[in-house]
Amino acid sequence: MKCPSCGFADSKVIDSRVSDNGSSIRRRRECPKCEFRFTTFERIGTTNLMVEKKDGVLEPYDREKLERGILIACGKRPVSLEKIREKLSELEEKWAVEKVIPSKRIGEDVVEMLKAIDEIAYIRFASVYRRFKDMETFQKEFEKLFKEK
Repeated sequence: MKCPSCGFADSKVIDSRVSDNGSSIRRRRECPKCEFRFTTFERIGTTNLMVEKKDGVLEPYDREKLERGILIACGKRPVSLEKIREKLSELEEKWAVEKVIPSKRIGEDVVEMLKAIDEIAYIRFASVYRRFKDMETFQKEFEKLFKEK
């Protein structure tokens, strides 16, 4: 594994641990040249999963892209990265039975996942995903949320 600090082409594994309920391996590595330490994750590839966008275009599923969006919604909230990755892995297992999955289903599944984890993160993600246009749209979503409680 290439060192992100100095670019040296090799590194040694210091520690390995199973994470995300056994769906990935977390490895601590050290560069023998500059002694920089960094973490890598090894997980089962989902490259065979294709996402069908609203306009019908197909693109490969990108976990990192989806995870970034979820992390933005969860910013400064009491939601651990481990919890997000665990729940995202559960969703991926659910989607894995299909070769092509509509982006709408991915978005709705993530919205429901966040609703169960953190209501503020849910509102943040939903407001971007569902393209809330004004305060009235937010108010309607809050009212639906309160009725469900």
